Amino acid sequence: MQEKIYKVMGSTGAATLAVGICVLVGGIVSGILLIVNGGRLLKNKGNVTF
Repeated sequence: MQEKIYKVMGSTGAATLAVGICVLVGGIVSGILLIVNGGRLLKNKGNVTF
């Protein structure tokens, strides 16, 4: 019984680690995109006419 629990804990830990890495990479990429787009908006705000 304990061997089964040990295997389940190992696979769950690996899956959690993989999801955590994906979330980290996604967060970094989205943060960079937000900073770049915000800078572009501020740079070109003088060109907007209503």
